[in-house]
Amino acid sequence: MFGMVRKVKHEVRDRTIYMEVFGDNKVSYRVTAGKVYINGEDVITYGVEVEDIKKGEYEAIADFSRDIEDAVDFAEMLIASKTRPAQIYTKALNYLWISI
Repeated sequence: MFGMVRKVKHEVRDRTIYMEVFGDNKVSYRVTAGKVYINGEDVITYGVEVEDIKKGEYEAIADFSRDIEDAVDFAEMLIASKTRPAQIYTKALNYLWISI
């Protein structure tokens, strides 16, 4: 049997930069804070962005975690491993695999 599945897209609003580190590999790592409207209330969420200044590449996970410590820890892991923007999703899966 088949049925229709609706997925509600939650958009991050009021985004602000919580922390930014410019790595020696010319890559900028940011932790952002924003709000998501879920079930009738605003929830604070933290995201991670990686931007390669030389090549202009950019990737972000806008709602990485609701815990600031997880977002900062993940950003520190990205900085330590000199992660490029294209690698952020693989690193996020690895981080979640380790932290669960």
